[in-house]
Amino acid sequence: MTDYSEEQRNELEALESIYPDSFTVLSEKPTTFTITVTSEAGENDENVQTTLKFTYREKYPDETPLYEIVSQENLEDNDVTGIINLLEQQAEENLGMVMIFTLVSAVQEKLNEIVDQIKTRREEEKKQKEREAEEEEKQRFHGTPVTIENFLNWKAKFDAELLEIKRKKMKEEEQAGKNKLSGKQLFEMDHNLDTSDIQFLEEAGNSVEVDESLFQEMDDLELEDDEDDPDYNPVNLDSD
Repeated sequence: MTDYSEEQRNELEALESIYPDSFTVLSEKPTTFTITVTSEAGENDENVQTTLKFTYREKYPDETPLYEIVSQENLEDNDVTGIINLLEQQAEENLGMVMIFTLVSAVQEKLNEIVDQIKTRREEEKKQKEREAEEEEKQRFHGTPVTIENFLNWKAKFDAELLEIKRKKMKEEEQAGKNKLSGKQLFEMDHNLDTSDIQFLEEAGNSVEVDESLFQEMDDLELEDDEDDPDYNPVNLDSD
């Protein structure tokens, strides 16, 4: 007759010796304990970790132990699922023998594989980013390939912008023409213009005297406006 209690007690002593820093007994009836498993250090001293909880059934090792993951670090959901499936497989294969060390060792190897996968995945992500950066640089250097469709779209947009610029310019010129004053209008608006030249000379230090007698009889003069003369032609004046 198999003494299950003796086998379980011997295995507990062995496990405590093998995992002194990560083995913890939670209860004796039923016998329940945890073992924390950590992967080997990966890149940048990065690792993954999980804490496994085991409970002996009455007839263990002829019955599989109960097991579960009570905590984990840096593991994704699919990694946790993979570890549970691995424990189930190993427990079935080792039924009838004390198996906790075998189960923990299998999980240890799995965690090391996960660290390697993380390293490989990050390297691939880095390479992908580099390829994307190179492709973006090529696009910036070569520009967008010209097709009939995008050329026509650009042409239509360019013509519309050019037309709008011309319209604004014409509107500005039209507005400027309306606001431009003639010499007569400027004189009527500012009566100081008739003395501005004299004032300028005086400010420059030149004394200007006006002989008013020269203008006394100007009202009696009959001045003809050349423009009223039907034979007036400014072209002939220039030719003379």
